[in-house]
Amino acid sequence: MAGARESSPKAYEAVTRGMRVRVTPTFMPEQSDAGRGQFTWAYAVEIENGGIQTVQLVSRHWIITDGKGRAQEAKGPGVVGQQPTLKPGDAFHYESACRLETPIGSMAGAYQMVTQGGAAFDALIPSFDLPPASTEARRH
Repeated sequence: MAGARESSPKAYEAVTRGMRVRVTPTFMPEQSDAGRGQFTWAYAVEIENGGIQTVQLVSRHWIITDGKGRAQEAKGPGVVGQQPTLKPGDAFHYESACRLETPIGSMAGAYQMVTQGGAAFDALIPSFDLPPASTEARRH
């Protein structure tokens, strides 16, 4: 056996109208610099259509809050340059990242979805804590 195994990152999940959104955040010490107040997290997202209608993700709205309670919003069309259409049973995966000036923070939000029939609804993104920055963050 190789050495000790690291614990798996915690996944957060929310379900709205059959749309399951699962987010797994991970601290990125190699892209962080504690001396400069730059802390970076990657987050993997899985959006799964557990409903009975085909839907399209048209836009996103994130609220990102740092450890001092300062919130910033991120809005825009689609995710990672795409506006995926999900048939029942389909899933879409992507990864992104955020950078804060504090070693802790949280994120939450919603994806704006539209059914084939034109009905719009928000699929909630679960509120999740960004795991505390480790002491592995570079110091200058």
